[in-house]
Amino acid sequence: MSSKEIVVNAAGELFGAKDPSAVDRWVAADYRQHSSLAADGPEALRQLVAGLPEGFRYEGARVIADGDLVALHGTYHGFGPHPLVAFDLFRVDADGRLAEHWDALTPVVTDTASGRSQTDGPTEPGDLDRTEANRALVTEFAEKVLVGADYSVLTDYISTETYHQHNPEAADGLDGFGAAAGKWAEQGKNLVYKTVHKVLAEGDLVLLQSEGEFGEAVAYWDLFRVADGKIVEHWDVIAPVPAELPHSNGLF
Repeated sequence: MSSKEIVVNAAGELFGAKDPSAVDRWVAADYRQHSSLAADGPEALRQLVAGLPEGFRYEGARVIADGDLVALHGTYHGFGPHPLVAFDLFRVDADGRLAEHWDALTPVVTDTASGRSQTDGPTEPGDLDRTEANRALVTEFAEKVLVGADYSVLTDYISTETYHQHNPEAADGLDGFGAAAGKWAEQGKNLVYKTVHKVLAEGDLVLLQSEGEFGEAVAYWDLFRVADGKIVEHWDVIAPVPAELPHSNGLF
């Protein structure tokens, strides 16, 4: 069974069937937690699943697998008073068990600047033979533009013809991004990327997990779709870094 199949099956039993006993079947004894929502170890995960309310459900949008790392992008309903868009990232160990987990969540916004939702768009990775080229493109974009803040080279990486935006405050296209960035700057929320921690790639989909500032310390999760050597679509979650975590593993 592939890492993708393991994560999809495990998540289905844990968060679909809400079955605490799935922890015994799918989760490693030394399960390491980075989420702000649960303590370390399999027993804390068991308690989280056991405490899910009756109306809880997870609506998956896409799955990205890169070696032993598998990311889920979707929406949690009933995990709090409002639906939450989430990225969940799992590491699968050599025994085929979930060994580590990171996540980031943000409220669903129904009235977005682009008219697109935070999760709609293509769901399956395409251009699988272009995985490494697309990883290299987005990695270089992250280094030069996101971390390096050199916006003069933006069009070397992002398409000027098609750029579909799923950030709720940004309209489509580079002009839409520029207008949103200007509005954020007026609010004292400049996009500052300090460190890119992970780059996952499968076909035309590339996911970055980064940390930086957006008026406060935040985790940035950016998912890009690449076509013909340019970024043509973007989904994201920007989540504040909490002052305290229920474990000592850090958010990243």
